[in-house]
Amino acid sequence: MRRGKYLLILGLILYSQISAQEIFLRGKVVDAATFEPVENVTVAIENTTTSTTTDLQGNFKFSQEELTSGNTILIFSAPRYAVLRLPVSITEGAAKDLDLIPIERDMFREQMLLGTISLGDDQLSEEEGNVDNVAGLLQASRDVFLNAAAFDFSQTFFRPRGLDSEFGKVYINGVEMNKLFNGRPQWSNWGGLNDVQRNQIFNMGSLPAEVGFGGLAGSTNIVMRAAKYSNGGRISYAAANRSYTGRVMATYNSGETPGGWAYSVSISRRFAEEAYVEGTLYSANALFLAVEKLISPSHSINFTSFYTPNTRGKSSANTQEVYDLRGQRYNSFWGYQNGEIRNSRIREIKEPVFMLNHFWKISGKTDLNTNLAYQFGSTGNSRIDYGGTRLIVQQDGQESFIGGGGNPDPSYYQNLPSYFLRFEDNQNFEAAYRARNTFVKDGQVNWESLYTANIISSETGGNSVYVIAEDRNDDQQITVNSILTSVLSPSLKINSKVKFTRLTSHNFAAIKDLLGGAGYLDIDAFAEGDATTSVGDRAQSDLRNRNRVVTEGEKFKYNFELHADVFEGYSQLQYKGRRVDLYAAKSVISHAVSKGGSISEWQLS
Repeated sequence: MRRGKYLLILGLILYSQISAQEIFLRGKVVDAATFEPVENVTVAIENTTTSTTTDLQGNFKFSQEELTSGNTILIFSAPRYAVLRLPVSITEGAAKDLDLIPIERDMFREQMLLGTISLGDDQLSEEEGNVDNVAGLLQASRDVFLNAAAFDFSQTFFRPRGLDSEFGKVYINGVEMNKLFNGRPQWSNWGGLNDVQRNQIFNMGSLPAEVGFGGLAGSTNIVMRAAKYSNGGRISYAAANRSYTGRVMATYNSGETPGGWAYSVSISRRFAEEAYVEGTLYSANALFLAVEKLISPSHSINFTSFYTPNTRGKSSANTQEVYDLRGQRYNSFWGYQNGEIRNSRIREIKEPVFMLNHFWKISGKTDLNTNLAYQFGSTGNSRIDYGGTRLIVQQDGQESFIGGGGNPDPSYYQNLPSYFLRFEDNQNFEAAYRARNTFVKDGQVNWESLYTANIISSETGGNSVYVIAEDRNDDQQITVNSILTSVLSPSLKINSKVKFTRLTSHNFAAIKDLLGGAGYLDIDAFAEGDATTSVGDRAQSDLRNRNRVVTEGEKFKYNFELHADVFEGYSQLQYKGRRVDLYAAKSVISHAVSKGGSISEWQLS
């Protein structure tokens, strides 16, 4: 009887000690670049002497006796990592799981060793197929080799493994951002939001990613969740002499509030009346908003939206002869009009993005992330169109062609000295000398001559010889996906994902400016054969409306819609042992593409 009494008392003492050690706050610290656990990280409670360190798996914990209810700040510090201050709201008697906490390497120290990497928007251009894999180089500061390559060569001269950017995947909150029609990410869609893009997870090469199947050139997941930003604000101004001359940026993050809400706001503007390259204007604004509600330790809903409209003047691709005559800053796309710089090639991107993300911690080892994203807007590229040089004139009821102007590009090969020296046995040095002087003195677009040609043509019954045309893509895209991650054992993990994407893309060319003319003939003036001397079917853009004359705002040349439905599913198994890491993955993709309403392609891979 007495022995049983002692055992009962001993049991009560042990139970009280175990209860006292119940975990009321815990989390796991990981590297923001590799997502690998970080051990020996000191986690301290601000303004107290209480602290702990992470174990081999990056885990840390605090008991109820070590905590005080209310708002507090956890300070994470480790060698080679930047100090992180994380606001936390403690509720008495309620356990809290902070889940994964990414910490970033001390980039200031690394940049002092390897130099500062600067990639301009001209280098990030995704147009005309001349694209490099900037995804890896934007992450170069997180990898020693890529860091050195980006600093010494820049992505202009170096591509990791020689792969183009369509071989790399870019995700935001687990949603793939690569364009369907060319597979490349459109970096301008989120340009200027540097402050809210610092939490990035990069997987080099074909290493397994948490949110997607990845690609040969690696994958990047940019985490833009309101609850993942530390409380605080920042205002910055930067001056540059490359794509833009100035940038102003302001960001504020609320952190997690006592009510379980978090929000983040960021705005910026980049500008230049004329950047480093002659005649290249730059005007880009950026707006970001994220709101997250922490419903419970297992559920949270996040809304993220960003809109980064930008307009910039393009620069020409020049030959060595042009550089020798006019220097590296020369740009043939612009000229003075009424004393002001006017660039003939303007790129405008206006594509806002809206995302709704749900994060569900099913258990301590299984997570489910479901996302819905909607993107719409337009991308436009303007240029001088001179297909109307073969003009149609009505004379006595008969249609006839008259001559018009030639290529208005001042660096056109027939305007350069080398054109007159191309035949070794018949070199025209006088003409070459005149061409050189003309190009050096005034090698820019002559807007006055373009207007004059159009006015003269209209007075003789013709149409515009030159116009400003714009190639447009008006897109609407919806993406829905669900990502399941489950830890089967300490060394075995499985990732699975299902995704559906629907794209409606309207592609057309339109007249933006008639340059003083009355209309523009919608034919292909460069067609060969009989079409060069008469209005034949081969020269028509629209066979149902032959010899159509278009005005400003009207579509011409081409006008079609592209519809695409893409289904994707994959499963990935990862094994991490002491001496070897293994992974196996399988992806299945099916897509239907229709143009003009009829199915033209179906593929299952």
